Amino acid sequence: MFERLDAVKPALRKLIAALRERFAYASVLATDERYRMWRVSKNGISITSEGDGGYGFVIRVFDKTGCAEYSINAFSEQMIPEIVQQMQTRLDAERAALPEGIAPMPTAIPDDSPAVLKKEATFEIDPAVLGDEAILDRIGRIRDKGMKAENVLDIACSVVYSADRKIFLSEHRDLDESHMWTNASVGALGSRGEEIKNSYKVYSLLGGAELLTEVEGDIDHVVRNLNDLLRSEPMIPGEYECVCDPEVTGMIVHEAFGHGVEMDMFVKDRAQARQFMGEYVASPLVTMHDGSAVDECATWAFDDEGTLTGDTVIIDKGVLRRGMCDALSAARLGVAPTGNGRRESYERKAYTRMTNTYFEGGSATKEEMIASIPYGFYLEEPTSGMEDPKNWGIQCMVNTAREIRDGKLTGRVFSPIVLTGYVPDLLKSVSMMGGKVELGGGGYCGKGYKEWVKVSDGGAYMKARIRLG
Repeated sequence: MFERLDAVKPALRKLIAALRERFAYASVLATDERYRMWRVSKNGISITSEGDGGYGFVIRVFDKTGCAEYSINAFSEQMIPEIVQQMQTRLDAERAALPEGIAPMPTAIPDDSPAVLKKEATFEIDPAVLGDEAILDRIGRIRDKGMKAENVLDIACSVVYSADRKIFLSEHRDLDESHMWTNASVGALGSRGEEIKNSYKVYSLLGGAELLTEVEGDIDHVVRNLNDLLRSEPMIPGEYECVCDPEVTGMIVHEAFGHGVEMDMFVKDRAQARQFMGEYVASPLVTMHDGSAVDECATWAFDDEGTLTGDTVIIDKGVLRRGMCDALSAARLGVAPTGNGRRESYERKAYTRMTNTYFEGGSATKEEMIASIPYGFYLEEPTSGMEDPKNWGIQCMVNTAREIRDGKLTGRVFSPIVLTGYVPDLLKSVSMMGGKVELGGGGYCGKGYKEWVKVSDGGAYMKARIRLG
């Protein structure tokens, strides 16, 4: 897979050697991507084959007073002298842009301790081999089945996959990984009288088209939820004891705390979390992780700056221990990078970004949580969220809240739901955590409404006190 990177790799090594003759550190990130999306709905059939990553290269150099980057979508050995000069020109321009009398800030050289890695993607069914006709036939049959249900106006089914390969080279590092993820979604639109609602389910896998088997067996669940929403009532605003399903837990992890501990925000003094290191910010039942200790769509063995990934424990039994960071932010803050330097594509800057972010599980069951609540709600189907890291506020949307009274689900459904609050208050109210951790990687995350990267999030069933409206 992606043989054209193999063809250019020897010349990239020569580029690194040439750059190191002039600069204290040099690296190259080479990327290649294969992407395709299939969709069927009442609007017809569509196939899209343009993804985010593309084929390209990021050249990066450091000296003791600066850093420069250069991205290109073609490379050959003949271009090496031109690239070396381009990097020198960029570093000189950085220094020339400083106000008169201001000396350049010392710049830490990235860690280049020896590391060699070769990792191949694992999957059962390559969507490219399965082919357009077979995939469209399978999702078409899912749609046909859903369209037979009561009150349904439309069923939209989609499948998307991305197969990537990344190579990172420096003087002492040779990291090479290929990677495949597949997502699917089923959305149901329905009406009852003048009421129109929609329900959906998203599926994800670090793998291939074998994911379709799970989707085929789940259309009844989506339609059933749609009909529940068609008889839903408006939420009465208030603070309630709630049980969150793993998807809602994942949204809280991502929005309530994930962005707030991206440490490039510490450098810019835009995150309150920096002042709370070593303090309780959550219930002792809460332990939060980010990284590659689990397999989901955002699992990579190294980031886009050549930092090896691992398991970053952000909250340990309620105590905020550390954030996640890219290499440049780590250098400015005097800490070690965590493998969270990620780019939307080779054309984009690396930022601190989440990967697989989740709460660790506990020992309770969903049934025990529901039984413990005199009055409250069971929350499912998160739709969107946003966070204010500076003030630790959160606002998220949830499609479905099922009423709990005297420890039992009553059958009443409320929708839509706005989940708000002050992050530490919400996390400190967590009183039960479920045993099984589930992650989903069906979405992307933007940095300030741009710079989109693939992320996964999740956790277990979680009981907490939450403000709903």
